[in-house]
Amino acid sequence: MSGLSRDDVIRMAREVADKDKVDPLHNDMVTLTVDELGRLLTAEREKVAQWMMQRGYATGHGDTIEDLLAELDWQIAENWNRAMINGMKTEREACAKVCEEWGPFNKIASDCAEAIRARGNDAT
Repeated sequence: MSGLSRDDVIRMAREVADKDKVDPLHNDMVTLTVDELGRLLTAEREKVAQWMMQRGYATGHGDTIEDLLAELDWQIAENWNRAMINGMKTEREACAKVCEEWGPFNKIASDCAEAIRARGNDAT
């Protein structure tokens, strides 16, 4: 997610600002009170939180946008790790089954299947 441009900040400020506080002498620049700025930041944080929840991510204790993004980063990494481990387990079991297809009375194939499964138990 990229940072906000100057124009983005001005647009968002105009959306939440009291229209009576627009100063025509300063190129139509908006003057925000602390409360208005707080509402702006809260609204933007809520947008990020809603995006995360719509996609199945938890928001944790994200009080700021930075907190939410850190939580999202952690969850994406955790999901990636879990997917990799599951993929390795699935592939390892498929390889062991190929060995077993050589026949239940083939000691070498049986030993290979056992070794493949044991390796998975050591690695995960």
